[in-house]
Amino acid sequence: MRIAICAPSTPFTREDAARVSALAATTHPTAELVFHDQCFAEAGHFAGPDDMRCAAIVDVANDPSFDAVWFVRGGYGACRIAQDAVAALNSAAADKIYIGYSDAGNLLGALYGAQIGRVCYGPMPADIRRDGGEAAVLRALDWMLHESPQALEPHIQSGTKYAAFNLMTLAMMVGTPLMPDLNDHVLMVEEVSEYLYGYDRAFFHLTSHLQTAGLAGLRLGRVSDVPINDRPFGEDAEEIAQRWCAKMGISYLGRADIGHDAYNRIVPFGLATCSGAP
Repeated sequence: MRIAICAPSTPFTREDAARVSALAATTHPTAELVFHDQCFAEAGHFAGPDDMRCAAIVDVANDPSFDAVWFVRGGYGACRIAQDAVAALNSAAADKIYIGYSDAGNLLGALYGAQIGRVCYGPMPADIRRDGGEAAVLRALDWMLHESPQALEPHIQSGTKYAAFNLMTLAMMVGTPLMPDLNDHVLMVEEVSEYLYGYDRAFFHLTSHLQTAGLAGLRLGRVSDVPINDRPFGEDAEEIAQRWCAKMGISYLGRADIGHDAYNRIVPFGLATCSGAP
């Protein structure tokens, strides 16, 4: 399997790329990882200017020699290029796996909405930097090469539709051309580094838009690294999710094993063809 890696948002380093490649060569020798040079470009906050980042995605997605496109990391920037990139894809792009999370959710949503490829929420090469991050990278490779049920979020059941996003990313996508149709889907969301009042605001905005979307239900992943406010908020993350789901008529289904950490599991978008393993 040939896996192309590009950076739709922020840059990577050649040193970390070498660590990921060395790990894959040892554990998944049939995988050929190809880091696009654009991964290492820098233009202020971004991994190169918008047109460079867009061109890199189109380049690898339209190349029939690649079997998968792996987004290298999140940050911010994918929303600025996702619509143009997806519009430029050809038939070769439809035969690929696309995998990432966090800010890459903008591209996952746009690809899924356009019915292009097999879209998956899941670990990225940048997770190599986390404590225990090698396991996250291996989980993504296990899914791309072997579709291992052990890599999947354990609540996934064959025959049910799913999608997963970072909460803040998805809240900013609703009402835009990047937002896919989530009718009859179980939606999983997670969050990191947001004050609870910001998280609460995002849940209000998201569930207000989704109350008529026909969701099959919502699961909450991990809400981590929450900054300490100047006074207690009065609710925890799950209580906030439960309250907004109840108010908007969305079924709250419990927790999900996803988040910005080394334990992050994979959620393929659409109709599941196999069930997750504990």
